[in-house]
Amino acid sequence: MKLASSFPLAVAAALSLSLTACGDDKPTGSASPSSTPSVVATPTESTPSDSPTETGPVKRTDAELTKALLELKDLPSGFSLDKDDPADDGSTPFSAPTSKCKPLVKYLNADEAPGAKASAHRSFAGGQEGPYIDFSLDAMSTSKAVGKLQTSYKEAVASCKKVTMRVDGKGSSPMEVVEVSAPEFGDDPFAFKLTGISGPLEGLEYTAAITGVGDVILSVGILAGQPGELDGATEAAVEKARPILAKSGS
Repeated sequence: MKLASSFPLAVAAALSLSLTACGDDKPTGSASPSSTPSVVATPTESTPSDSPTETGPVKRTDAELTKALLELKDLPSGFSLDKDDPADDGSTPFSAPTSKCKPLVKYLNADEAPGAKASAHRSFAGGQEGPYIDFSLDAMSTSKAVGKLQTSYKEAVASCKKVTMRVDGKGSSPMEVVEVSAPEFGDDPFAFKLTGISGPLEGLEYTAAITGVGDVILSVGILAGQPGELDGATEAAVEKARPILAKSGS
């Protein structure tokens, strides 16, 4: 299952799995703290000097980015690696009736960051009720390109108040879009939340953080999470990626 494909959503598969796990009940948007693990991973030690110093376009490969992703051993006990990760099938689960939402819909349906030169992602599940977490890295060659894309994505979120999401076999639901306080990790982070307003996805929440690590966009997405998990997951992801990307960039 791909919770948040490379940049940073395409959450239809995750939502479908969540609904299946919940049977005929409406999803609640969060799992019981007593039955699911909390995402507070121990970050890799690093210092500000680990940040990549950009002197020109940086060339990276998918393999290099994969090494900088969090692994199962970096997460608390109770999580498992989600191996059900289908390749892009060309589906577009998100739509919106207004032209103001077209930029956001484009990003939500994307499988990788527009203009990315290399990409990698890894997904984890904390049980049948979640949380479902996805970590993604997209190499943009320069920090300027990262900043430009972040600004564009943030403006797209600010311009759109509601999108519609379709889940095969379940139907469609309107999802409220709001920007939320971003975890203060990485370069110029921002975050947003999608919440099911009605229909089969009513009450379900998905939060995402987008931040920069030099020439790389780092995305974290959590479905059916608990308060504070986005901060902990983003901190751990940045602290793991920063020193590795600093050493591998060329």
